[in-house]
Amino acid sequence: MTQPRRQVLEVLDELQEPVSPYNIQEILLKKGKRLNHVTIYRVLSLFCQLNLAHKLSSVGGFVRCKLSDKEGCHRFMICRQCGVCHEFADEALCEKEKEIARNLGFCTELHLAESVGLCRNCKQDKP
Repeated sequence: MTQPRRQVLEVLDELQEPVSPYNIQEILLKKGKRLNHVTIYRVLSLFCQLNLAHKLSSVGGFVRCKLSDKEGCHRFMICRQCGVCHEFADEALCEKEKEIARNLGFCTELHLAESVGLCRNCKQDKP
């Protein structure tokens, strides 16, 4: 584990919400650590390949994989107000998606599913 990888992983571990590479760079700068955004992108790409992190397209950020040992496709519930991200894995849902793909003659290479809405806490704040 290189120092840049360790630094990026520490930032991901500290946060509950998705974070962009530029935000990671800012957080590290506040801690007195300098890491260019190209290196951060490379580290994040590697972490995604190793299932240590996930890229969330709907919010343009990355999160630490919290369920790397769970079977099934990983899914995310993201609060649009506070940014909290809940990860879950459901093997039955993954199998159902594969079945649908097979029935359509489609060969799935990547499963992505993100739900954006309000978390329990933010929903309670709404009238």
